[in-house]
Amino acid sequence: MNVMRNLILAGLIGLLATAPAADARPRDREQDEAFRGTHDGRFVPLRVIESRIIPQMRGYDYLGPELDAGMGRYRLKFIKGPQVVWVDVDARTGEIIARSGR
Repeated sequence: MNVMRNLILAGLIGLLATAPAADARPRDREQDEAFRGTHDGRFVPLRVIESRIIPQMRGYDYLGPELDAGMGRYRLKFIKGPQVVWVDVDARTGEIIARSGR
């Protein structure tokens, strides 16, 4: 009984090991793009941007960033009660580009 179970398990493992990946081309994650941009000197480090912007948003809770690497833009999300505010920041300069919801 154990021999049969082990053979079936070994066969399944073999099939999984030889199956092609669903997406053979790995997608870059947002944080990988941010790291590369910062490492290459194209982007201001996110921590520097956050240290400039968060103090300006007193009374709001900071929910986190999103990066649009193609546009070279961070979008920082803040919330205060039901109000959501997005602050768009140029990732290359750290300057605020736009604010919404305020």
